[in-house]
Amino acid sequence: MFKKEIPPSSRSKVKSSVQRGLRQRFLETYPGFEPYIEEILPKKAQLDAVKFTPLFYQPLDGPPIPHLKLVHSFPSALPTVQIDRGAIRFVLSGAALMAPGLTSAGGRLPDADQKLEKGDVVAVLAEGKELACLVGVLKAGTEEIKEKKKGIVIDDGHYLGDGLWRMNLD
Repeated sequence: MFKKEIPPSSRSKVKSSVQRGLRQRFLETYPGFEPYIEEILPKKAQLDAVKFTPLFYQPLDGPPIPHLKLVHSFPSALPTVQIDRGAIRFVLSGAALMAPGLTSAGGRLPDADQKLEKGDVVAVLAEGKELACLVGVLKAGTEEIKEKKKGIVIDDGHYLGDGLWRMNLD
């Protein structure tokens, strides 16, 4: 899902020479579109450059999950857990989040009165950092994580530096 932003200050009209160059590069790259180019990029049509900002991503078998940039804009909107410094490099390389990263000295889970359940979407903070580094779905409740202290907590999430984060939609 994407949010379409078209503020007047960032909206720009694409000049005809740029439009011709765009058509030419498109057809060089995808020659099979030659018969349809007038439908796709008509010569006389005005093109506007717009910026898209991702808001969510949705796994095939789960709820829509907020993009990290949205989480950074509204940091108190999701419940949070915290990983210790040792888990940061693993999370940022795309590894599954393991319970020891949350149950060690630098990790933090909510108290029993604010416990989180399996299936809850959470933002994961890193020890010593202000913004979330991961957002994903818990595979176990926080009380179970505290009790077992092992196993996968989030196996698939959106993290800083992943493909969704690097997606350039400008």
